[in-house]
Amino acid sequence: MKLFNFGEIGAERAGVVDGDGKLRDLSAHLPRIDVAAITDGFDALTGIDLTALPLVQENARIGACVLNPPTFYCIGLNYAAHADESGMPYPTEPLVFSKAASALAGPNDDLVLAPDALKADWEVELGVVIGARGWQVDAADAMDIVAGYCVVNDLSERAWQLEGTGQWIKGKSAPGFGPIGPYLVTKDEVGDPGTLDLWLSLNGDRLQNSNTSDLIFDIPQIIAHMSQRMLLLPGDVIATGTPAGVGMGLQPQRYLRDGDVMELGVEGLGTQRQVVQL
Repeated sequence: MKLFNFGEIGAERAGVVDGDGKLRDLSAHLPRIDVAAITDGFDALTGIDLTALPLVQENARIGACVLNPPTFYCIGLNYAAHADESGMPYPTEPLVFSKAASALAGPNDDLVLAPDALKADWEVELGVVIGARGWQVDAADAMDIVAGYCVVNDLSERAWQLEGTGQWIKGKSAPGFGPIGPYLVTKDEVGDPGTLDLWLSLNGDRLQNSNTSDLIFDIPQIIAHMSQRMLLLPGDVIATGTPAGVGMGLQPQRYLRDGDVMELGVEGLGTQRQVVQL
């Protein structure tokens, strides 16, 4: 299933995509796509006639596909080509950090930068949504606790991330720096997450164009490693790394400016579009 949230911030409700690609209002059966919904699972929705549900208004805002995740995790330097462009050695184990959950945003929300955000950068990523508690899970069993997948733009302010004290969370957590969605696509619809194309264009120019086969650590390895050190919870979102083509890696470097338009997507998971405002 392709599930989503729609409506104004703080008043979102659940939606679903029917077999014809139309957006339907699911809120009579499920209030919203959040931790409670993911914990309960979506089996009860399989018998619903989706075509009988009300259509979502065409101009409705699409919200984050998971509301109020317990933790918004990220994996750094997890594409070989991106590590190369960054001039950094390949990590020997997944490099784990987090974004503030308050960075969460809808996939098409405008990105309003702070006046001192002078090195804001883009990062298209495959997001993994955890569906069950996971503590010290083996890689062979890791996919059992996955609910589904989504598109993530792991926006970064490079000066805040790498200069000064160099704490990555500070460069990743400004409001709007975590668009996820449009859809939470359940894992049964995705197949192999290790063979998905992903891309990002800036003002129509394709800057990131890769495939998850370039991941240094695949999804089971990431989940197994993380679960050795922390309890993963239903609703946790894990952004699994970005491929080459970020602004910091360009020659000369290029960062986001007022009026820039980012368009990005992951195969089978939908697309995002953000307009930058100062």
